[in-house]
Amino acid sequence: MDFLIPPDLKEEVDRFRRFLKNSFAAELAAWHRSGKLPKAFYAELGRGGWYGTVFADGRLSRKPALREALIAEEFAKVSPGAAIAALAHADLGLMGLTLFGSDFLQNRYGEKTVRGETVMCLGNTERQAGSDAAAVAMRAEPAPGGWWLSGAKAYVTNGAAADLAVVTAVTDAAAARNSRHSMFLVDLGCEGVRRTRLNKQAWIPSDLSRLEFERVFVAEDHLMGERGRGLAQVLTIFTHSRVPIAALALGTASGAFELALERASRRTIFGRPIAQFQAKAFEIADLHARIEAARLMVWRACAAMESGEDFRLEASAAKYLAVEAARTTAAWAADLFGAASVIGDHPIHKYPLDAWAASLGEGTQDVQKLIIFRELMKRVAE
Repeated sequence: MDFLIPPDLKEEVDRFRRFLKNSFAAELAAWHRSGKLPKAFYAELGRGGWYGTVFADGRLSRKPALREALIAEEFAKVSPGAAIAALAHADLGLMGLTLFGSDFLQNRYGEKTVRGETVMCLGNTERQAGSDAAAVAMRAEPAPGGWWLSGAKAYVTNGAAADLAVVTAVTDAAAARNSRHSMFLVDLGCEGVRRTRLNKQAWIPSDLSRLEFERVFVAEDHLMGERGRGLAQVLTIFTHSRVPIAALALGTASGAFELALERASRRTIFGRPIAQFQAKAFEIADLHARIEAARLMVWRACAAMESGEDFRLEASAAKYLAVEAARTTAAWAADLFGAASVIGDHPIHKYPLDAWAASLGEGTQDVQKLIIFRELMKRVAE
């Protein structure tokens, strides 16, 4: 594997840094204070071509995984909360449409979703169905020309902002546990949809919402993929999205580390900079090594994804290492800033909670360890 970033990707990352500075820098503080992102945020990213997806000739396709990972890391350095809103649109909702949307669905919705004019989300988690995705209980009952959806999705990023949702529901209750569910594309403007924005304390200013469906009609042509394959399909989406969320966790670690390193270099205590104390110097060296190791694993996962091989092990390993680096680094950085870290407007304040939140998306750390072990044993047996 070549660990050098091609010059064209370096230029893309530089262009994205300029984009963030010119498009969002002035507004980010206000968005964090209000806890809300304007709808224009998604369209601005779409106009810049930053969603990692291309719409051409009526079909969706993905840009290189490494490009997306590098951009996600840069975005999360500045605002993990804004980055997760973009990721939920591009790597959950739009990813589902790309992987499992029919020609009809991609042609109908592809262009506006890539532009960010139509915002997407994914609804799978329910109060009794989190790590156990097969426990989803939302029902889809046959209706003339389609389905009636009834039930609720508990924690949906972009749930308040989204126009379209990829959702899973039970279509065949008597089938085997892994074959009960199907996947649907739902217009959230339909009658019977109710949204409740939740009062979360991490990944601000993105929204986290509860979506309730009371006999919401979904046309037959909005079934995604195959009937009875909803569980396998949503797990495939999660495998793909683990790589960019690992990059987001990596950016969270890097953002906190860079702020703290600058402070440790300039802040004096007992007559010399904090970084000159051996204990802190060793901590800085250790955290740098952890971040770099996580970054290389994220890049390895990108390479595995692009190769077409089974990359479930690499994706979970990347997320596990990146989240561990983020949680350790953010806690250390907050400690270094002392009392300032509890002030809501201080730049360091967001990182510890956002690092913790990163461990929850697309599976907890324990879930990642289970996947790593299972996939490793498969390779040993081959």
